[in-house]
Amino acid sequence: MNAFRGKVAVHAITWGDNHLQAIEEASRIGYRAIEPWPHFALQYEHNIGEFKELLAKFSLELTALYGGVPGDSRFADPSKRPDIVDYNVRLSRILKQCGAGHVVLGPGPRKGPATLEELKVAAATIAETAERTLELGIKACLHPHLWTEVQDENEVDAIMELCNSDAVFFAPDTAQLTGAGMNPAELIRRYKERVAYVHLKDVTKDGAVAADFPLMEGNDVPVFCELGLGKIDFDPIIEALNEIHYDGWLTVEIDRSTSTPYRSLEICRDFVEQRLGIPVRG
Repeated sequence: MNAFRGKVAVHAITWGDNHLQAIEEASRIGYRAIEPWPHFALQYEHNIGEFKELLAKFSLELTALYGGVPGDSRFADPSKRPDIVDYNVRLSRILKQCGAGHVVLGPGPRKGPATLEELKVAAATIAETAERTLELGIKACLHPHLWTEVQDENEVDAIMELCNSDAVFFAPDTAQLTGAGMNPAELIRRYKERVAYVHLKDVTKDGAVAADFPLMEGNDVPVFCELGLGKIDFDPIIEALNEIHYDGWLTVEIDRSTSTPYRSLEICRDFVEQRLGIPVRG
């Protein structure tokens, strides 16, 4: 497999609301870039200098912020459009001032399969949001997600087709796509001109039990797990990214640790470096 052209980052979600711990430990593990929680970044909305100093203190670069819909809003609700646009513009201003380039458009909660009319409304909201963020130099990237209004392949395809390809980009998540029955490598190739940001994430094997996770505390088997402990074959995904000449961020993510956030992201780091042959440290 050819060497990956992009750079590796880490998502802070595993640490929950322990934002400062996330930054310190991510740096100590060896990650050099991070996607923090948006509500943490918004605390510095009017004091960007302090936010930049905090990141610099731990030698971390800001990669993106997870935007999309605030609260329980939905792209398919036209009454929420002004709030959604405003929310993502606010995040984009932070990103611009920190030298980052992507806002991730996470959809709202799922209420069953989307109708064509809902998809048209959602696409209009996404397109308007993306056009506004692009004015700031920030690429808005559709992020399909399980249990949301943009989950299934037909929904992804419809949104991507209905939206302006010059403004709406694609942020595939390997676990979310796999969990919804899609092939991440195929989607990456399908939207090769629009892939702008990637979440690298594993999904637990079918029929997994607690014993499959030697460090896990308790018996609550997670939906998502540390890289290499799940069912995803990452080689074809990296090959697809190389094939489309992707040289952007590959952001390692695990929603919930089976032990501690530090240990989980250390396991993920080792998998990326040793199994995928992609440097994380330095």
